[in-house]
This record gives sequence, C-alpha cells and structure tokens, in this order.
Amino acid sequence: MGGSHSRDGPDLSDSDQYTDEEEEDEQSQSEEEEYATPTRNPNPSPSASTPQSLDALDRKLKSLHLKYSNPISSPNPKSPNPNPSSPNAVKLYLHVGGSNPSARWVPSEKLTAFSFSRRGSSDEDDSDSSPNPNAPWCLVVGSKIRAPIGPALQLKSFPAQKRVDFVADGVWAIKFLHPQGYSFFFKQYQDCLFENTYGVEATQENRVKVYGKDFIGWAQPDAADDSIWEDAKESFGPNPAKKTPRSALSIESRELLEEFEEEAAAELGIQSLALGALDNSFLVGKAGIQVVKNFSHGVHGKGVAVKFSAPGSSNQNLFSTPKKALLMRAETNMLLMSPANEGKPHTTGVNQIDIETGRVVTQWKFEKDGADITMRDITNDSKGAQLDPSESTFLGLDDNRLCRWDMRDRHGIVQNLADSAADTPVLNWTQGHQFARGTNFQCFASTGDGSIVVGSIDGKIRLYSKSSMRMAKTAFPGLGSPITHVDVTYDGKWILGTTDTYLVLICTIFIDKDGKEKTGFGGRMGNRIAAPRLLKLTPLDSHLAGVNNKFRGGQFSWVTENGKQERHLVATVGKFSIIWNFEQVKKSNHECYLNQEGLKSCYCYKIIPKEESIVDSRFMHDKFAVTDSPEAPLVVATPMKVSSFSISSRRL
Repeated sequence: MGGSHSRDGPDLSDSDQYTDEEEEDEQSQSEEEEYATPTRNPNPSPSASTPQSLDALDRKLKSLHLKYSNPISSPNPKSPNPNPSSPNAVKLYLHVGGSNPSARWVPSEKLTAFSFSRRGSSDEDDSDSSPNPNAPWCLVVGSKIRAPIGPALQLKSFPAQKRVDFVADGVWAIKFLHPQGYSFFFKQYQDCLFENTYGVEATQENRVKVYGKDFIGWAQPDAADDSIWEDAKESFGPNPAKKTPRSALSIESRELLEEFEEEAAAELGIQSLALGALDNSFLVGKAGIQVVKNFSHGVHGKGVAVKFSAPGSSNQNLFSTPKKALLMRAETNMLLMSPANEGKPHTTGVNQIDIETGRVVTQWKFEKDGADITMRDITNDSKGAQLDPSESTFLGLDDNRLCRWDMRDRHGIVQNLADSAADTPVLNWTQGHQFARGTNFQCFASTGDGSIVVGSIDGKIRLYSKSSMRMAKTAFPGLGSPITHVDVTYDGKWILGTTDTYLVLICTIFIDKDGKEKTGFGGRMGNRIAAPRLLKLTPLDSHLAGVNNKFRGGQFSWVTENGKQERHLVATVGKFSIIWNFEQVKKSNHECYLNQEGLKSCYCYKIIPKEESIVDSRFMHDKFAVTDSPEAPLVVATPMKVSSFSISSRRL
C-alpha cells in the first residue's frame, strides 16, 4: 500500500464568474491560468509583491480603517458593494469534494473584502457594535468567515499567486486582487497572531521581551543567521559508512509499500507501542501486552499475549489506561505507567513487569523526603539505555520536577520484590531538582550521552546537561503553543518539538568563542541562534486528517550509535501518519522555503492514511534497515491493528 504526497487541492476555477461587467471575462481567463496548482517562483518581480510607495499605501490603508497598529474598527465586511480597487478586495473560494478525484475549488464570494476585527462572536450580527479591546483578533472575510487568528487556521501563503489558504469549518482560499493587499494582509496577520498569542501589542520592544535578545532571529526570521542550517547540511549528511545513493533518501520519489498488517488481540485495545531493538516489540493495551517479532520488513505477531497480573493485588483496574511503557535491562523488563486519576497523566508509581513470565514483579512508589509525589512521564537515562542488561535507573518528570530514579537502595542492593501493598518498595531519588512553580513541564527525552531536553506548556524547550538538572544550559522561547511531545537526535544536535498544529525543528549547534563546535546542552549558545523550522500540513490535508487532527508524538527515526544520522521524521495526525525527509528539511535552500515570510515552514511530506485514528507511528531500530532500503520499517498502530511499511526503491 503506497502513501500519498502532501497536497494543496486541485486547481482553482472561476468557471461561474459573475458577468455583469464585460471585462470580467478576460480577468476570469487570466486568473484561471494564474491560479493553478501552487508553484514557487524563485525570482519574483519586485513589483509583484511590494507597493511602489509604502508611505502612500500607509495613508490609503489607514483611510480604510482596517486593523492597524492601533485598534481601529474594520470596515463592514457585509457591505453589499465592496470596492474592487481597495487593497483589501479579495475573492473567496471554498474547497469541495475532499480527497475525491472530482474535488475542486469553487467561488464562494466573487468580490468581497478582508479585515481584522476584535469583535467577539456574540457581535457577529451587529455590524455597528464597538470592538472589544479584550477580544482576540479575528480574520473576517465577507459574510462567510469570522475566525480567531491562531495556529488552528493552518494558514499557508503563496506569495507568487497573491493567495492564502486556511481552515475554518472547511478549507478556504483567498485570492487578492492587488499585490499591496497581499503584503498588507500578511503583515497585519503576523501582528494579530503575535498579539493573540502573547497578549501584548506587536511592537519591536515587545518582541524582544517575549523572545529575548539572543533569540531575536525567532521574531525576525528574515534577519536570522541561517548559516548553521547550511553548515548542518554539509556536516551531518548520510552516514558515509553506509553508501546510500542520494536519490534513495528522497522519500518523495519513492513509494511506501509492502504493508504487513496484524490484528491485535480482540480484548487488547492498543494504547501505545514499545518497540525493541532486539528480537521483540510490544503492543501495550488496556488488559495486557501482545508480543510481536521484529523482522527487517516490520513486525509480526508471535501469538503470545500477556495479561497483566500483580502479586497480592486485588485491584484489577490497575492497568486500565496505561500511558507509558518503558523497556529496560536488555528489553527483558518493562516499566508501565498508569494515571492515578482518569483524564490526568500523573501517577504515584510504576509497575515493573518481567516480560518472560508476564508478571508484575514490583510495584514501585514515587517518594521524596518521606512524602508521596507524582510523575507525569518517564524515560530511559539515554537513547539505547534499554539495551543495557544492568540498567537500574531511569528519568522522571513532573510539572515542576526533573529527576533520576534508582531501583536499588543507597547501598546498591536491589530491593526485595513486593509481596503485598504494605511492602511496596520506594524508588530512590538519586539526582534532580524540584523547581518553583511555573515551569509546567510536559514531556522530555534523552540524548545518546544522557543529556535531557524538556518541553513545557508555555512552548519553551529547555536543555539540561547530564551532570546538572538544576539549571538549563539553554532555554528556547515558546512560539505560543504547548509542547506536547519532544524528541532529540542521538548526537543532541537536533530537537523536534510537537504542538497540536505543527512540529518545530531546532538546531542546537553553535560555535564557541574558541571556534569549537558545541551544542546547547553543553554551553550557552549566545546570540548566533538560528530560527527554527516548522513542519506543517497543508490546510487541505489538515482538514482531511479527521476530527482528531492534532499532531502527536513527533520523533526522529531511531539510531543508537555515534556517527549515524537519523534520516526521517514521523508524526501522527488523526488518521494520518506523516513522514518528512530529515535531510531535505534541513536544507536552507529547500524549495518550500523560497519566498516565504516569517518562520519558514516545510510542506513536503508523505502521508500514510488509515481508516481509523492512529495510536502511534514509529520507525524501527536502524539495524532493521536492509541493504536496498534507506530506512528501517515504519510501524503504525491503530486501536485494533498494527501495520508495517518499508520504503521501496521503486519509483512512483
């Protein structure tokens, strides 16, 4: 089964243009040619994207009472006679037909206007009402669109075509009638987005306050130093030891096929994947674990399902909603987290399972200074630590805690197994820090050397060295959306953060004062910090992904050796598994980034669709990549099935 490419929808058509003006026929024909499937012009004419006189445009736009630096009431978008010569004159299109071959763009309003308004939704029908200064900015287009400005719009711009697409109870496209209208729209949209996100006016001073002076490139990406991305492309390409043709790395020119599908045990209900780097991987469900065998073409069932059982425990609902499974000790043991309360991720302990016997051998409790505490996430000490047969420590994270737990007592003797609830052993807090309120940690991951990256609800991403959990070496500012999942490459040079509406890729490399290359885990990066890249879906794909179309679990492909480089990125969005080519995303001159304004976004990806919402998508360990394949198989799990995909050398 092959995947599909990213898509912006079929060509737009003005076939039913209004005909009350004779000259409209010629304009319609011209626009149909121009408004074809989006292409990027690497050398656009300056006059096509910038007004001849900014001062004249400034005066004209102010006279229109559009959203400007001061909160000025917008013109009435329901005006029956919009002025076609106004800079805010547009045509509005609606995409119909979904992913069907007959899908198309149809004109919704043939001549209308856009504006930015602070009026709340309750004021929609009252065009004379005063703007609410506390309401969020909304995008208003004619009589059809009034949508809060934010990441959920999934707005994508096409400068060469004077067009933007977005999602608002459907997929829409705005065609600007004048170049200066597009320029004005984008500038004001960015300002409104900043104000809605951070609650302050979009001034240069406020941008510096929000991002910090070292990260001003994040606020002004056009002025950012992109040399790090260019250097990274040259320094961290494919592993030279494995001679892979360059063309084989381009997932856009290859096909995902050879799908092997396994049905999970009927009562299992897959909750998460625990992929192993050795013989087996595991499907973790509500009632137990199903063991699957690892092969070079994916995973296959072994016919073995282990139901959870705890020694001396009468609580049969102990594992009703497992949140996290962590393999340890050469993948012979598993730690399983289950939330203490439904709907909340926090737990007061973990359960240690002996995979060979299928029994819970220990129920550990989290405790510090004699008091019970909670954790919201756990992970291995380092990437690849699950392969260590003597591993007895792991990392823990809570809203304001980052620590390392030890399954041995202070004298290094493994604790006795629990025979009853009264004998529940306590994990030893060996290293860590309890922060003041406000960090709001959400997720974390570790590098090959044990450094730690932590994502927060405010969007910040912090880097901690292996030796200290008290103070972050580097703290990247948030872009306004909570980080729900985070991953890092084995070498610690790249970070992938997941938000509900996009992935953010950050390069941690910097050159210190002595000219040595370091990462943000080992020192302060200074002010040569490159702006991040955003990985997004097109508005159409975002809409087609289904009701639960939030990004989840973005991560790199899996390597556990120095000198090897991850090749792909994968994330789950509703019914889609989305794959990006890592090398392509890193290129500073990648075609997606040409002519983009603001933070650069990549829309080149491969889609694997499923018929139901996907639980998890992960690449198997690099060791399972065969000679003629550029990547290890991808494993995709839904609640009742698990599928494996390999990348073929056959061209599409």
